[in-house]
Amino acid sequence: MKNSLQSILVLVALTLVGFVNAQNITGKSTTVNIAGTSPMHDWVMNGSEASFTGNASGNTITNVKFTMPVKSLKSTKGKMMDNKAYGALKSDKFPNIIFAAPTLTVGKGNLAGKMTIAGVTKEVNFPVTVTKNGASYHITGTENMKLSTYGIERPGFMGVKTGDAIKVTVNIVAN
Repeated sequence: MKNSLQSILVLVALTLVGFVNAQNITGKSTTVNIAGTSPMHDWVMNGSEASFTGNASGNTITNVKFTMPVKSLKSTKGKMMDNKAYGALKSDKFPNIIFAAPTLTVGKGNLAGKMTIAGVTKEVNFPVTVTKNGASYHITGTENMKLSTYGIERPGFMGVKTGDAIKVTVNIVAN
């Protein structure tokens, strides 16, 4: 009985040390690249004004949250493309793109969480690579998505619409 009690106390102590060693981390730099097509030309939108938060302990980050203001995305094709994209993403009503996940681990793997775009939330699972250097975490991920998955009408001009498929690439450095 005494050994069982000692074992339980040791386990509780180790668990508490793990919680105490967890650190809140935030994004220090973020880049997002969204690439798509249209019958007239390919297009790209870039953003770097996103926020990232999580709780890191060793090789695990918990309570992951990524938020990007829609209007921080800028097109290489100019303001008209920006405004069409903002309208399609319903930025006045839903100003942010949000992703949340319970756990993210160091290494290559798939990240499962909830993505909210234009007011529509979907369960997603996409490949990421997380590297750790001291107290710093570098997170990269690329995923092919469809606008229609989130009920987004493809932006267009004079009857020419963008393609439904987009490729999203995210790079985050957090500590």
